[in-house]
Amino acid sequence: MTYLTWKALHIIGMVCWFAALFYLPRLYVYHAMAQDDGEEATMRRFCVMERKLYIMGHIGMGLTLVFGGLLLWAGGWAFLKGQGWLHAKLVLVAGLVAYQVFCGRINRTFAAGRNRRSHVFYRFFNEVPSVALIGIVLLASLKPF
Repeated sequence: MTYLTWKALHIIGMVCWFAALFYLPRLYVYHAMAQDDGEEATMRRFCVMERKLYIMGHIGMGLTLVFGGLLLWAGGWAFLKGQGWLHAKLVLVAGLVAYQVFCGRINRTFAAGRNRRSHVFYRFFNEVPSVALIGIVLLASLKPF
């Protein structure tokens, strides 16, 4: 495979990952709001949707990390020297990996019926990937430092 193929697959993985990162926390908002109603069938349905979306997010994350790593490798590790923008981008990506793992923990909490957070918490939690995406795109496009 060529560098451009890896780049395309990296972007495809990133789009899939962000689709999950954007929608999964929104499901948490709806799930937390539905807890007030207490309808068991609705709660189970949310758990199934959250689990499947989390798996999709993991696949997208894996593609993003594998092909991003190949891009770094193809560029030569010396390429990392003096690329502050790339270091900042990698910090944001590491934060998103932690966010994805935390989403798995939230999934297990909802599945066990132990969620204690309100829908308001999840509304703020839902904004984290948006802020990270803006930062990542600006860093990768503008390469400011």
